[in-house]
Amino acid sequence: MWQQIMRVRQRAIWSWEGVVHVYRTEGSLMQWIVINVVFAVLAFVLPLSAGERGMVLMGGIIVLAAECMNTAIERVVDDIGTEQRDAAKQAKDCGSAAVAVTAIGVGVAWVCVIVGLIW
Repeated sequence: MWQQIMRVRQRAIWSWEGVVHVYRTEGSLMQWIVINVVFAVLAFVLPLSAGERGMVLMGGIIVLAAECMNTAIERVVDDIGTEQRDAAKQAKDCGSAAVAVTAIGVGVAWVCVIVGLIW
């Protein structure tokens, strides 16, 4: 039991180190954090249901996770080599697309919530 607790603790430490790395090296993560704070305030100010609030807050967190994965892809590609390669560009572009697609998903959720409030 104690060994399992220590494993969970170590994984939490590694995860936090990853977040700190992305925060320190990727300006886009800070932009997403600021956007998430603004939308979190909006989510608690507007008369949303618990489900709606949870959906838009979770969506914002998923965008942060996608940004972390995109950074991981970029680091691995850059570690393999610095020469221009089609596959390297495609991998980086796909990571960026993942962030964009998750952000679009959150935007769609917000549009649905706002339309529901107006309707």
